Amino acid sequence: MDRFLSLLSFSPDGWGDEIASGLLVTVSLALATLPFGLAAGFFIALAKQSSEPSLRLAANIYTTIFRGLPELLTLFLVFYGAQLGVQQLASFLGIETAIEINAFVAGMVALGAVFSSYASEVFLSAFRAIPHGQYEGGWAVGLSSFQTMRLIIFPQLVRLALPGLSNLWLILLKDTALVSVIGLSDIIRQVGIAARVTREAFLFFGIACLLYLALAMLSSVVFGYIERWARRTEDVK
Repeated sequence: MDRFLSLLSFSPDGWGDEIASGLLVTVSLALATLPFGLAAGFFIALAKQSSEPSLRLAANIYTTIFRGLPELLTLFLVFYGAQLGVQQLASFLGIETAIEINAFVAGMVALGAVFSSYASEVFLSAFRAIPHGQYEGGWAVGLSSFQTMRLIIFPQLVRLALPGLSNLWLILLKDTALVSVIGLSDIIRQVGIAARVTREAFLFFGIACLLYLALAMLSSVVFGYIERWARRTEDVK
């Protein structure tokens, strides 16, 4: 027991600070990806129900691609493919320099693309659950399309989409583990290094399990609070 406590301590011989650093990277990546994925998913859902055929086609192609590709392959395409593309562009412009894509940004873009493709379907289902009369009622009292969306449709959309989005957030938290393969020092990478150095794989990967479970439980509490708040707001209206 003393050896395990020593390995998990924040002392020079312990791995507590490295694991804490990995936890911070994991949470930071998930939180940075969330708004990007939500915003992209919302606008993709709008495009899917647009009257413009080209917008609907582009949105459907986007979601088909990123829902069909494995997340790890998407990550490789963004990290290595974007790096190669930028390098080729620089060479075409006569710029001879080594260009590297930041692993955190690559992870955020790749996970955000996958998250947004699934979030768009959640938003689309929520849009379809709102009666068209809600739009007509807003227009009847003189609201513009933007005001109708902001004041009438969007609050209902959040309430309807929240259960699906909470599930996608938990999936996003787990998918952040993939960024360890491109060198980002998240939880999995840090505990993997600790396990190899100390030969205590069960201990450190067990700690990783507990950390992910703790994040999931905390997320469930937060989403439960948001859902209760949304219901209270709806009851007041």
